[in-house]
Amino acid sequence: MLTDPVADMLTRIRNAGRAGHRDTLCPASKLKHAVAKVLLEGGYIDAVQEEEQSGKPMLRITVRYGRDGRMIIDGIRRVSRPSRRVYVSAGKVPKVRNGLGMAVLSTNKGVISDRAAREQRVGGEIMCEVW
Repeated sequence: MLTDPVADMLTRIRNAGRAGHRDTLCPASKLKHAVAKVLLEGGYIDAVQEEEQSGKPMLRITVRYGRDGRMIIDGIRRVSRPSRRVYVSAGKVPKVRNGLGMAVLSTNKGVISDRAAREQRVGGEIMCEVW
């Protein structure tokens, strides 16, 4: 049993990119699908699709590579974990790598990027950072 399914998804993305795989599969959930959609909108992954394998819903996440063949994601880090939740107010939403990266937040408006949280003036739980 996994204690942190979002961290597992982020690790699968990181490992697939380092191994040079085109895509990766992970068990689907609404939260993981929402996080993957924010990464897709940020341009860090190419596609996210929900499919069924052996009667269970799975997410197929297509990793994005640059022209030189390197993965677009240089780093991906889980911030808020089950043992330590990290919350920020609307005025303290962090900029990742001086705005070159992106934080994914879970707010009362849904799962959104740090830029969208600043625009909408909402705070929430920092789920992960990507750069």
